[in-house]
Amino acid sequence: MITIINDAPENVAAFNATGEVTKEDFENLVIPHVKSKVEKFEELNYLLYLDTDLSNFTMGAWLQDAFLGIKNITKWNRAAIVTDKEGVQNFTDIFSVVMPGEFKSFPKENLYNALYWCQNGNEVEE
Repeated sequence: MITIINDAPENVAAFNATGEVTKEDFENLVIPHVKSKVEKFEELNYLLYLDTDLSNFTMGAWLQDAFLGIKNITKWNRAAIVTDKEGVQNFTDIFSVVMPGEFKSFPKENLYNALYWCQNGNEVEE
């Protein structure tokens, strides 16, 4: 299931993925929320906190359809994937080649830094 991270910066569409993630999660929550952020800020700053294994995304053609639906949004600015899974981090690197905007992966302990980067385009100074 996907839920909205409500304490994210206002200009960031931030989501938490837990358990099984379905096509309906994208259609009913992610895409409408993303569209509202793009309408308000004229760009998309996106964060997905993966608190589930990719195998819990009910795989199939719908995932490609969901990403194509999001890909059609041309206002991508920054997108962060927060996960400790190396395979997903590699996926994020590949995804950044085909999508406009900047894409980065962050380890889970750096969620605050990922939100800051989505909002501002730079990372918190250590």
